[in-house]
Amino acid sequence: MNEQLKHDKSRIRDAIDAYAPKLRELAAFIAAHPELGHEEKLASARLTEALEEMGFAVQRGTLGLETAFVAEYRSAKPGPTIALLAEYDALPEIGHACGHHLICTMALGAAAGLMPLLAETGGTLRVYGTPAEETKGAKVDMAAAGLFDDVDAALMAHPYHSFERSGSSLAMDALQYEFFGKAAHAAANPEDGINALDAVIQLFNGVGALRQQTRSDARIHGIVSDGGRAPNVIPDYAAARFYVRAKSRAYTDELVRKVNACAEAAALATGSRLAVSNYEYSYDELRTNEALSDAFTANLIEGGVRAEEIASGHDNGSLDLGNVSLRCPAVHGYVKVVDAPYALHSLEFRDAAQLPRAYDGMAFGAKTLALTAYDVLTDGDLLSRIRAEFAAAAGKR
Repeated sequence: MNEQLKHDKSRIRDAIDAYAPKLRELAAFIAAHPELGHEEKLASARLTEALEEMGFAVQRGTLGLETAFVAEYRSAKPGPTIALLAEYDALPEIGHACGHHLICTMALGAAAGLMPLLAETGGTLRVYGTPAEETKGAKVDMAAAGLFDDVDAALMAHPYHSFERSGSSLAMDALQYEFFGKAAHAAANPEDGINALDAVIQLFNGVGALRQQTRSDARIHGIVSDGGRAPNVIPDYAAARFYVRAKSRAYTDELVRKVNACAEAAALATGSRLAVSNYEYSYDELRTNEALSDAFTANLIEGGVRAEEIASGHDNGSLDLGNVSLRCPAVHGYVKVVDAPYALHSLEFRDAAQLPRAYDGMAFGAKTLALTAYDVLTDGDLLSRIRAEFAAAAGKR
């Protein structure tokens, strides 16, 4: 590493260290005021105020989404466009048990670290405020609207109990099946009824049989969301909700057609009427840009993480970043913020992610993001590899 590079990276770390008290205060505030997806008014307001104080031009209410925003700082010199992605929605009842209060502050901290150097490196820096990742993720809308089409690198990091390379995620559809029958007294005149709950039960039986003929990457799981009101009344309405997931959008679509067929068969068998809808957004699979991921991982190691501490290949959830990764090069690394193997979406992780140790991990994640963005802004060979890999993947798709 040459002296100028060392000096610039030191400046980034120092800038984030100086901004860290603000990040901790903001993360603690958001954690103490959890807001569900598309209701994150307090978090969005605090984040946009901080970005404006830094000198970003902030567009609020992006695409008509009240709590979404895009903040941009454009250098006078040309260069790549970097996107830092902020999530800040909480989970029902258990609050910030997925650490989104740290995701958004990592993005904010990375922006604070890069700002002092952008006049020298050139390029454009954007922070995207993306509500509702857990349900109807705004990244889906933003990607579909082309808001990432001019981005050279989209970066985010997720808090976790270990360090992990950015990997893959599962494409997903969220499907609701509603069955409409005819009510009748279950003892006096059952022959006059059409049992909608029987249709739901048949749907689950059909899906259970279908699972035997699916690939190992398939995930089909559901609940009965409405099963009737009283055992002596034949239900005239019943409903179920399913997630259907797989490693590719194409195979997910194939599975959805098969699950729909199970529902249609259940309706036919019981004489009920079927209505199918999406109750949350569909997410595409994450396509990590490996050249960009290598840079992120190298900065983890440069920051003191041993290579053998960085896991890989453990991603099995679904992310709305998947939709972004099909429009521009993207990376979604994991940063250790807790020292025990607490699962995401657990009360244990929520509580541990609000301790000083977690805020230290958040600052480290912000530095890793900023240093990776700096590499993209200043290393032409890296940028060429990122672009070439993305173009090749897009060609295959």
